[in-house]
Amino acid sequence: MAHNASESRPSEARDRLLSTATRIFYSEGIHSVGVDRIVKEAQVTRATFYRHFPSKENLVVAYLTEADRALRGRAEAAVAAGLPAPDTLRAIGASIAEDIQSPGFRGCAFLNAVAEYPDPADPVHQVVLAHRQWFLDTLTGLLRAIRKEPADRAARHFVMLRDGAMAAGCLFDPELVCDTFLNGVEGLLKAQATASFT
Repeated sequence: MAHNASESRPSEARDRLLSTATRIFYSEGIHSVGVDRIVKEAQVTRATFYRHFPSKENLVVAYLTEADRALRGRAEAAVAAGLPAPDTLRAIGASIAEDIQSPGFRGCAFLNAVAEYPDPADPVHQVVLAHRQWFLDTLTGLLRAIRKEPADRAARHFVMLRDGAMAAGCLFDPELVCDTFLNGVEGLLKAQATASFT
């Protein structure tokens, strides 16, 4: 029984591999980083790596799954706060702006990854698509609480504002980018509330 309990705990080596990969993949890209470097920096053996991740692609999927889990948690916390839908959307926008202004920001981990894995059938690409669909669905539900139609169009607009801010945030003044993004969110919310969204 005690043996099973210890097996249910997350592996420290797996956690080190994943945190090392997350740091390096995000800062330097995925294809440019080999398994040997991850193994060395995580201070594990190659056998340990392959016990936890049968391939580098499995590690990339785990990296993106963890990023997805973190972002979902933040969005779910905003929703759980029980604020009116516009304020929840503002909170999500503020969280995005906070990311853009954080040290070491290098754009959206998902957009960066999909640029390196363009094949829609690739498991990495599929994780990105699933994350983006969840985000779009979340926004659509919140915007529908303001006005049912055209919530889907407004949600796509929000996603595009976010994507543009994420791309611009590592190229230009992040404060200006965030101000522009948050002003865009306010404009979208106003248009949705008055049914003038086109």
